Amino acid sequence: MSQSTGQQKFIGQLTGVRFVAAAWVMLYHFQGALATIGLLVPVLHEVLRVGRLGVDLFFALSGFILTHTYLTRMGPNATWPKSRHFLWLRLARIYPVHFVMLNVAGLAVLAQQKFGQSVAGSRDWLNPVDYLKQVLLIHEWGPNPQRGWNFPAWSLSMEWLAYLLFPLLVLLLFRFHHRASTRVVALLWVAVLVPLMWYGIAYYGDPYYISDWGSTIRILTEFTAGGLTYVFVLRQWTATDAGVKPRVERLATTLSIAIPVLIVVTAVVLGRIGALQWSVSDLPDTPNAADLPPKYHLVLVPMLILWIGALALTSRGPSRFLATDRLVLGGFVSFSLYMTHTVWYGLWRAGLKSVHVTGGALYGVALIGLVVGAVVIAWLMWRYVEEPAREWMRKRSGDRPKPVEEAALEATP
Repeated sequence: MSQSTGQQKFIGQLTGVRFVAAAWVMLYHFQGALATIGLLVPVLHEVLRVGRLGVDLFFALSGFILTHTYLTRMGPNATWPKSRHFLWLRLARIYPVHFVMLNVAGLAVLAQQKFGQSVAGSRDWLNPVDYLKQVLLIHEWGPNPQRGWNFPAWSLSMEWLAYLLFPLLVLLLFRFHHRASTRVVALLWVAVLVPLMWYGIAYYGDPYYISDWGSTIRILTEFTAGGLTYVFVLRQWTATDAGVKPRVERLATTLSIAIPVLIVVTAVVLGRIGALQWSVSDLPDTPNAADLPPKYHLVLVPMLILWIGALALTSRGPSRFLATDRLVLGGFVSFSLYMTHTVWYGLWRAGLKSVHVTGGALYGVALIGLVVGAVVIAWLMWRYVEEPAREWMRKRSGDRPKPVEEAALEATP
């Protein structure tokens, strides 16, 4: 079966998932503002507390989509020219916004210091060496990474590591697809996620699961599991363009609904068990320990990856909603939303502090401005920085300005 068979049958909904992931991360960071006006009600609070897993959803989705795109292009023979071309296109995808926000974040901190605004936390990363690490996208590598500047860029450092290893991974995935049974692929999927589950359950020292190679474990396991999920999904398509078998689509539709419900229920259960919560005594430098995700929250990651596979195998239920024009547009803007929202949030808080607004109706109006402003800023970044720079870089490699699937989605009436 052709690699492109059924392509438009799942690219739409998985583009919508990108917006869901970015919004989940954004609202996770906005918990303090939501709590101030009493919006962090039960269930919503528990779901937002694990919102940082939107990044893990991105990692798995990246592995899935890149395997879809390159399994037959690079899988049979990942030569250096092909690998170099792949890496250039990935830089075109992430680097322009990263470089802009790296410098904007640094200028924002310097401006706060210049105008006498206190800045929470240490800023020992504000130095040329750490800046260079950020420029090279290696700042998250290692057992105890030093985050700074634009904090969300830590995930780009991990993505870049996955991109460097992808030419080797796609060779293996191609051979698994052609030589291993579906049962073996499923067993490999489980085996790949075992280190992540072990780390998520056995490690107690860091609520963010960063230290002691945590970030590296997360990207390598989740990205690879995303690729294996695509191999499994690919086998479910029929030999024609008709799609998957009806019974497979029915099961996928059921799972696409049931898995999010299970994720919410599990998040609530984890959030209600006292022994799994972080306290100020555990983290004396973290005043908002109640907003941190509970211990063991990485157990939700396999469910998120299974959700990607289920969505890819059906056009019904949540897939239909996620593939709507607005959600697809949100998916296009999602990377810029993810990369800009924390700097915008910092400036928003500094602005409210300067005019002594700490609650009440005026704070509620400002909160609406926070969310709307985050979306508008993201759209402007996407429209005037991300897309023009990406198209320019793609042209430099001789590639078409827009990937085929994105151009097709934008052309859909």
